[in-house]
Amino acid sequence: MTLPIDPATIDPDEYGEKQVVLEMDHEEAIEHVREVCTDAGFGIPVEFSPSELLNEKVDADRDPYYVLGACNPAVANKALEQSLQIGGLFPCNMVIWEEAPGRQRVYHVSIMRIARLLGMAPDNDAWDEILEETGELTEQAFTKLEAAEAAQTD
Repeated sequence: MTLPIDPATIDPDEYGEKQVVLEMDHEEAIEHVREVCTDAGFGIPVEFSPSELLNEKVDADRDPYYVLGACNPAVANKALEQSLQIGGLFPCNMVIWEEAPGRQRVYHVSIMRIARLLGMAPDNDAWDEILEETGELTEQAFTKLEAAEAAQTD
């Protein structure tokens, strides 16, 4: 299979990659990210622990790994008006994994940007507005997460 794009040539900003490291317990990091997302205007309609599921089902022995499915219903509605395919990428995930005890990485990519890169979303003004709106919400969340990261090193 040939990919329509070469992932190695794409700037992470083009697909909205953001990440931060939090020096805190895994459960504390999950709560902190949930609170930050809520404060930024996201709800969390879906959340689960792939590590718990895999450890239970296939004895995977995975380190803590958690997914918070963030969603802003007004933006999600606008996105669906432009592309019904975008629902295949819903919700916008914030992933928290334990790199080491007391050290958690928070990771996010923009499903709205990825949808446009893959041709699942239109290249029009309405989608530009969705990208701007989701970008602002995500930026608010990561500004707070980065502030928490910086406070840890002070």
